Amino acid sequence: MDYLDFAGKAVLVVGGSSGIGNAIAQTFRAAGGDVHVWGTRASTADYAGEPASDLGGVTYAQVDVGGAGAVEAHVPPFDRLDVLVLSQGIVLGGGEMTEEGFRRVIEVNLISLMACAVKFHAMLKASGGSLIVIGSSAAFHATPDAPAYNASKTGALGLTRTLARAWAEDGIRVNGIAPGYVPTRLNAAMMANPERRTAALERIPLGRFGTPEEMARIALFLASPLASYVVGQTLLADGGMLL
Repeated sequence: MDYLDFAGKAVLVVGGSSGIGNAIAQTFRAAGGDVHVWGTRASTADYAGEPASDLGGVTYAQVDVGGAGAVEAHVPPFDRLDVLVLSQGIVLGGGEMTEEGFRRVIEVNLISLMACAVKFHAMLKASGGSLIVIGSSAAFHATPDAPAYNASKTGALGLTRTLARAWAEDGIRVNGIAPGYVPTRLNAAMMANPERRTAALERIPLGRFGTPEEMARIALFLASPLASYVVGQTLLADGGMLL
């Protein structure tokens, strides 16, 4: 039996147009899944030529989860869902010190998680599906330059546990992944700063940054029968940084 075969399974990756989310989408597609991706741009053509943004072989829809009512209003082109991956996220850095910036990050990174989870609860219940929340190692330590990002990821950690407990009786397994330093568009400014990049590397016992593909393989595991008794866990994947 191939436990990592997702043929015939419907997968939705919210925030799957780039970075970790995109790697997850393509990993599930390679495993046979019928993969749908939500992003913020009008069409796949708007991502053409952008690194770490491969939308080949997936069904794309523009849904800005940070917009009021956008998640609820969207009509998906499928009536079955086996795996829901919530990988949406933004970071504003210093802009998070303002009320407007703080609210914007919380809307996208936390409130939209609940909106998406509730929207697809019935489908996941019907399929005995899996919900995976992409959080961050920031949930386990302070990030003084990004207070809203930290608060949202700490909230995502608690939401993962709570939904797992609430929905286990519906046959839905809810788990999460907390990546450490993984180079993506989200942290490009930090990665481009030699001093900050070196300081980050020095904190990682493995001596290297993670890759989106490594996070994607964890998502594949969590959604598979290999993790059939794993519920409410957020797996920290940080190369040992927080040891």
